[in-house]
Amino acid sequence: MSRICTYPAALLVLLSTACGDAGTGTQGDGDDDSGAPASTGETSPTGSDGSSPSDPTSGGNSQSGTTQEPDPSTSTTADPTAGSSESGDPTGDPIEARCGDEPPPGAILAPEIPAYGGSCPPIITGYAENVWNVLPSQVGDNMYDRRFLVIVPDDLEPDEHLPVMFMWHWLGGEAKDFYERAEAQDAVNRMRFIAIIPQGGDQGVQFQWPYTALDSDESLEAEFRFFDDMLSCVNEQFNVDKDCVSSVGVSAGALMTSQLAGGRGDRLASFLSLSGGTGGTFVKPWTAPRHKLPGLVLWGGANDTCIVINFQDTSHDLEMHLQEGGHFVVECIHNCNHSTPPFNVPDDMTAFAPLWDFMFAHPYWLEPGQSPYNSAGLPPSMPAWCAVGIGNAVPPPEKCDANECS
Repeated sequence: MSRICTYPAALLVLLSTACGDAGTGTQGDGDDDSGAPASTGETSPTGSDGSSPSDPTSGGNSQSGTTQEPDPSTSTTADPTAGSSESGDPTGDPIEARCGDEPPPGAILAPEIPAYGGSCPPIITGYAENVWNVLPSQVGDNMYDRRFLVIVPDDLEPDEHLPVMFMWHWLGGEAKDFYERAEAQDAVNRMRFIAIIPQGGDQGVQFQWPYTALDSDESLEAEFRFFDDMLSCVNEQFNVDKDCVSSVGVSAGALMTSQLAGGRGDRLASFLSLSGGTGGTFVKPWTAPRHKLPGLVLWGGANDTCIVINFQDTSHDLEMHLQEGGHFVVECIHNCNHSTPPFNVPDDMTAFAPLWDFMFAHPYWLEPGQSPYNSAGLPPSMPAWCAVGIGNAVPPPEKCDANECS
């Protein structure tokens, strides 16, 4: 991804004190267990089992179009802070879970998606040059028109209840870049989900998303409200699976996704950070979410740096808080520095298939720390440089000199 992380030269003087150890500085409250509400050309290995992976993009959600709302007598929508805070499978039994499956009796479900406070515009789907969905956003006394793309399956059926993946792009990129790089239309067609891709920079912040220590809490909260509004308006026009709403970001977008996991952790079922994280001198600290949500934390090794941020340090900080809070974690470490993750997928799979599979495997109603990966291991779509748990991933031995920070 070209220009994943680009900083104006004038700001480097202001941030010169941040050029040392980016992994130190003010940290967020790591005590997740309180349940307090959020306060403010590359070479890679084959699948993890060495065999030819099956395609998780084919019929990944076997229940598409048949998902029913759970019986309120057996499943509840309740305080997401309830339940065990221990990581791992509380029962010791193998977990079989997939977005679209019937939740088990007594499972805690995601809250209902609230209605938008105004009149939602008709949602435009797909990508076309200079064609956007637009919603207003207020930050202080300023109003901004916020743009976003909505990608749905070309053959969407009226009765399909589909998961939603938010996709936050990198600094120097645009929504259309993430759309193209992730092969979003092909991915949603195969896997049956809705992609929402916001455009950064419309709200006047320096680094496209308000994840830095320089950004006000007010601007960050406005970004959370923008997330709420996008989800509400998409839900108004389509049948959204409220128990399978996830978020993925790359670089600056991953830093934003980590903030969203804290600020809207009661809504998200899972999140994925690709060269992102929390903490240090330049990035806002972690905020404990109200729902224990599985996370995939990925970075490009010790040299995954861009200007003032060492993404290994920020990823470690994020992992530490997830572990302390009893969240399930998949760790992935490639060796291509600050660049596109080198997923080596077969021709019949979309480029980021492992990410979509992670979303589908982790519905909201899983118990804290639960994951089908705990008992079954990682699926064949995951590369060998990913592992369950912190400190278990091993980067590939091949040399990779890629670096897309400019």
